[in-house]
Amino acid sequence: MLTQVAEGVLVHQSELLQNNTAVVQGRNGVLVIDAGITDAEMACLASDLDQPVVAGFSTHPDWDHVLWHAQLGEAPRYGTTGCAAFMRDLRSNADWEARVTAGLPPEIADDMSLELFGLITDLPAGEIPWDGPTVRIIEHPAHATGHAALFIEESGVLVAGDMLSDLFVPMLDFDADPIEDYLVGLQRLEEVADGVEVVVPGHGSVGSGDVRKRIEQDRAYVHALRDGGAFDDSRITDPPPGWDWVSDIHNGQVQQFANWRAR
Repeated sequence: MLTQVAEGVLVHQSELLQNNTAVVQGRNGVLVIDAGITDAEMACLASDLDQPVVAGFSTHPDWDHVLWHAQLGEAPRYGTTGCAAFMRDLRSNADWEARVTAGLPPEIADDMSLELFGLITDLPAGEIPWDGPTVRIIEHPAHATGHAALFIEESGVLVAGDMLSDLFVPMLDFDADPIEDYLVGLQRLEEVADGVEVVVPGHGSVGSGDVRKRIEQDRAYVHALRDGGAFDDSRITDPPPGWDWVSDIHNGQVQQFANWRAR
């Protein structure tokens, strides 16, 4: 089901991981951001749209952000240069489907077709090329290769990708500089915060008027990880029912960071 979160911007949320797909309305069609995650959910999304899809965008190359469904059509699907290159490299391996399938949650693996997985076209930094409202691409190094947020200034909406979630703690990229890269990403988002009225995270609740609070919560988590401080974070200490496993992500990151620092 699509829910309007701002003028011309709607959100469709998945059941398992509460992935948020953002839909931006243009003059002659819609932009779909991070379609997901099961075939049934994407088919539902397609049926709910009252305009054709004229463009897609993947905020980063994690499996749950590069999905697509035939019912969404054959519009160009964009991502940053880093995101597109990552997906091309993955799909160049003869066993790429087996690799992807191995990383899927088993409860949805049978409801995900991969024919259109990761077919991303490079888009230089700047704006989405379409006839709708201006959608700025905010690329940064946090969380994953080629990560980007999208800012729809006209409606005050920031589509944050896998950042600023009220469910997930910051998930760091240990193949790079996990701390400094994440702090840079938060700084890039903070640079547009004055114009943000609604934040759409990759997972969890859409926020209204709380983008700076979310930025500060994520920054406090990263600082605590870096400095060995206490983690006074409700996503760990008081998660919603069924989300206790987020603490496992946190505990794993504490160990990963200790190993990274030791190297």
